[in-house]
Amino acid sequence: MLENKEGQKIPSVTFKTRNGEKWVDVSSDQLFKNKNVVVFSLPGAFTPTCSSTHLPRFNELAGVFKNHGVDDIICLSVNDTFVMNAWASDQEANNITLIPDGNGEFTAGMGMLVDKSDLGFGKRSWRYSMLVEDCIVKKMFIEPNVPGDPFEVSDADTMLNFVAPKAEKPKPVTVFSKPGCPHCKRAKELLKSKGIGFEEVILGPELTSKTLRNVTGNTTTPQIYIDEKLIGGANELESYFKK
Repeated sequence: MLENKEGQKIPSVTFKTRNGEKWVDVSSDQLFKNKNVVVFSLPGAFTPTCSSTHLPRFNELAGVFKNHGVDDIICLSVNDTFVMNAWASDQEANNITLIPDGNGEFTAGMGMLVDKSDLGFGKRSWRYSMLVEDCIVKKMFIEPNVPGDPFEVSDADTMLNFVAPKAEKPKPVTVFSKPGCPHCKRAKELLKSKGIGFEEVILGPELTSKTLRNVTGNTTTPQIYIDEKLIGGANELESYFKK
């Protein structure tokens, strides 16, 4: 039976993490005491839904969460620290704190440790998310207890709608750029000054001007897309913001 821990204190455990060549013990208090923290927990690093959707969307919305009083966003999984560190390097996770619950102690204390031996996983975390305020669980979104790996309520958008129902979500931005391009630099600095995150696609030996022309209809850089619409270059981006 999956347990809803709303109103209860989170488990007190020590997480074994690796920072470079050193082992670093991280306690529950270090992560949660006197903080507002969003946690999302998932069955395993590198697994499909976790890598394609769950982690990237929380990373994308991290700035919005923090603008509405969330101090940190933690991704927790019953994996060892080497696996979690490798996954962090492989993913869009620069805005997320990845925590390894290698022994499953925290997950068991949350009542979320489940047996996935049928997949060869052993004991893993059920998929859920929660808002923790100063070590107390304020809200939990637990996936329904059905076979498989449901992903219906523990997503980033559901949690953001709880934390800040009227929050404006960022529009996806892609910048096609070229090394040494001064206009690309100007465009990226403008986006950063507006607090807008963006994906950068850099032209090179494998991604050429021909590709850029086929995708955007132009051969000059930068070419900027906002919310799937082509804005154009740096001058057009400036005009876009003036509007």
